[in-house]
Amino acid sequence: MPTLILRHFLAHLRLYFALLIIILLILLPTFPKVLPGEHLAQIKARDFITAHTRNTPTTYYEGRQGPTGFEYELMHLFAEHLGVSLNLNAKHHPESVLSAVSEQGDFGAAALPLKPATPGVHYTRPIIQMQPLVVYRRGLHGIQEPGDLTGLELGTLSEAGTSEALRELQQDYPALSWKESTELEVAELLAQVENGTLDAAVIFDHQFRLNRLFFPNVERGFLLGDPLSMVWAVPSGRGLGLLEAANQFLQDLDESGMLDHLVNRYFGHDDYLEYVGTRTFLAHLDTRLPPFVDLFQQAASETGFDWKLLAAVGYQESHWDEEAVSPTGVRGLMMLTHPTASEMGVNNRRDAAQSIDGGARYLRSLKDRLPESITGSDRLYMAMAAYNIGLGHLYDARKITEMRGGDPNLWRDVRESLPLLQHQAWHSQTRHGYARGGEPVIYVRNIRRYYEMLEYVERSRQQFFQLERSGNDTPSLLPFELVPPRNP
Repeated sequence: MPTLILRHFLAHLRLYFALLIIILLILLPTFPKVLPGEHLAQIKARDFITAHTRNTPTTYYEGRQGPTGFEYELMHLFAEHLGVSLNLNAKHHPESVLSAVSEQGDFGAAALPLKPATPGVHYTRPIIQMQPLVVYRRGLHGIQEPGDLTGLELGTLSEAGTSEALRELQQDYPALSWKESTELEVAELLAQVENGTLDAAVIFDHQFRLNRLFFPNVERGFLLGDPLSMVWAVPSGRGLGLLEAANQFLQDLDESGMLDHLVNRYFGHDDYLEYVGTRTFLAHLDTRLPPFVDLFQQAASETGFDWKLLAAVGYQESHWDEEAVSPTGVRGLMMLTHPTASEMGVNNRRDAAQSIDGGARYLRSLKDRLPESITGSDRLYMAMAAYNIGLGHLYDARKITEMRGGDPNLWRDVRESLPLLQHQAWHSQTRHGYARGGEPVIYVRNIRRYYEMLEYVERSRQQFFQLERSGNDTPSLLPFELVPPRNP
């Protein structure tokens, strides 16, 4: 009897387990599961990929040719590699990039440092190395080694990776202290060093090389700690397909040499906009300008500008070199972008006649498109600034000028606002975002300087011609040869 009961019990138990297995098999397909390529498949199905990034010169911003930046070019190439369009969310700081990626985004590209075991994300293979660098205000002496930072007003960006180098240093120098910000960007940090709010700051070396021209009172100090790896971040809970695709893309880019090309183009020099000495300018007057004088004069007669002004713009753009090519791809004597050349009907940007004609007409169009409330020399200077930075960013600077209580129709007020486009607190309130706003200020100033020197040379030349006609024995000068004044 007990044996029979046991047999019935075992039979019922086997039936129970069989039914349980059947139920699980029925319900299992409805349980959520992540397939290896699910996230990547979703991206391709919707035909776009969303990148979370930052509005900074080393990452992404609206430049003279439109969207640009080292990581922007990488993101754009990656989207093309996947066969989808690129959608950007650029209103981020490094910390918010990671949270956005882990919660909803496709990937993050914002000069992110590799930090193992970050919750919610996976990191790609390294893209480039980022070396922390100490910079300090000109006039402070003896900042040559880590111990010299003790007691200084020191700042850095939170979650950017540079604070890790400071924490390691603090182990050897316990008295070391610094301020971290989740609101500022690199240009704003450098501005605080420039104006004395901070004594020094820690940023990355490549960031300083791109910004140093606009902060002449900030000195390069010393490298701090070991380099960090720049990486992209992808969400960790949605399959590995996107991570594998990104790693393969970055590997192919590295092996093809394209990655090195982009690194050299963006970070292989301090900046393409340089200060030019009087001696060099005068030498170029004699050796480079003469073949182009007739072309500048012809363009001036058709656009209403002084030919010497157009020549000054050409010198600022290319040093009167019809073969010039900038690191950002603009080219020719007047350094036209491809879209601008197309708009002006220029087929060959390296043809001096086409370049000068197209550049003059483009400057004319910018001047004509400005509001009628801007008049006189203010209108000309703002048109020149727009030639450099674009009308959109110029209008943003005018908006900031109004917000600050200035006159948006006066160049002297707008030029004070243009550098603020490098500050997140200001450019976040504008339509076009970050811009290297200090650049057009230098640009216009240089053109005015070159124009004044051309005016001086022209007057001197006319005086000597008058002496020759009057029978004076003073020898004539070759075109534009001149001994410069002591303080031109």
